[in-house]
Amino acid sequence: MVRAVVGYSVLAVVGIVVFRLMLGLLGLAFQLTWAVLWLAALGFIFYLIIKIISPSTAKKVRDTIKGDS
Repeated sequence: MVRAVVGYSVLAVVGIVVFRLMLGLLGLAFQLTWAVLWLAALGFIFYLIIKIISPSTAKKVRDTIKGDS
């Protein structure tokens, strides 16, 4: 009886640790995704400003990103 209770207690502690680890990794994945989306939005806004101010520079930027010579 005591052995079963100790076994379940250890299993519960291991389960909690694994659950917290999985939530931590999931949170890290969401943070990285949010950071990438935020930087992409900033880049897009920056590109639009350049396109309005200097279309030739925007074309050079677009060609540089695409790899066209």
